[in-house]
Amino acid sequence: MKRSIIFLAIVTLIATLFVGCAKKDQVVLNVYNWGDYIDEDIFKMFEEETGIKINYETYATNEEMYTKIKKGGTRYDIAIPSDYMIEKMIKEDLVEPIDLNKIPNYSNIDSRFKGLNFDPQNAYSVPYFWGTVGIIYNTNLIEEEIDSWDVLWDSKYKGQFTMIDSQRDSIMVALKKLGYSMNTKDLDELEAAKEALIEQKPLVLAYVGDNVKDMLISEETAMAVVWSGEASAVIQEYDYFKYALPKEGSNMWFDNIVIPKGSGNIEAAHAFINFLCRPDIGFMNADYVGYATCNTETLKLLDAELLGTTYAYPDASLLENFEIFSDPGVFISEYDRVWTEIKAK
Repeated sequence: MKRSIIFLAIVTLIATLFVGCAKKDQVVLNVYNWGDYIDEDIFKMFEEETGIKINYETYATNEEMYTKIKKGGTRYDIAIPSDYMIEKMIKEDLVEPIDLNKIPNYSNIDSRFKGLNFDPQNAYSVPYFWGTVGIIYNTNLIEEEIDSWDVLWDSKYKGQFTMIDSQRDSIMVALKKLGYSMNTKDLDELEAAKEALIEQKPLVLAYVGDNVKDMLISEETAMAVVWSGEASAVIQEYDYFKYALPKEGSNMWFDNIVIPKGSGNIEAAHAFINFLCRPDIGFMNADYVGYATCNTETLKLLDAELLGTTYAYPDASLLENFEIFSDPGVFISEYDRVWTEIKAK
């Protein structure tokens, strides 16, 4: 009996040690992403299929993400920056090359979203979502048809609209209103945009972030400058909202998946990117997030009524004056200065 008890104790100890080692040796993938920008239910699915655990952190702006990765100290294996930030990170050697041979589901990505100016050889990033910046408004509170940025300088809407608390996007609004490129490096044009935003500021209810959807639904604000996915989420729930793509043009943006430099799990990172490019996973994400997918196979799974809508999949004719942000290089210091001066007023 004593021998049996000792034997069982030894077996139990060995089993416990084995399980402990298995957990200790489990690959953990560190994912860094925008807040509320992925269906977190897929993490468990990925772990069950691969044995790889996801450690998830979020950020609020491209600049916050860039600063943390640039500074080092924390190893991330996946990040999802926007176009101009990807360009900047490539220039500064902050991202790993991606081996597309390890991502067979890359074939599902629409060719329209490949070879763009921020990663022309598709060497460092894989498309995730895309969208626009426009104006959402409550038709119960605003009767006129909105089609221009000019409405945001109309004194009759004082205190009835919000701007995005985002440097590049808010300055973009003023630049496009004035007929300039949102990527300008002309100091006079940038100064003109600054003055326009300072002139506008007494009319603005607030510069806001993710809480804009709640403000719209509660009618705290009647109109807002938003990213298209936020408009999609509101309009699909409350059909008395409309989303306008201003005739002067705006920002057409792209968020891509990258592997930050120094990742300790390159193989696992490729596996996760391939997983995200799978049609069913793409559908779960698109359905949850509300932004436009870059995946042609996922597109087939979505509600056909979304196709052609201004907030989800707008007709190309509506995007003729739209631009993609580029990295301004050292001129970013001027954008930083202008934004600081606008916020200080």
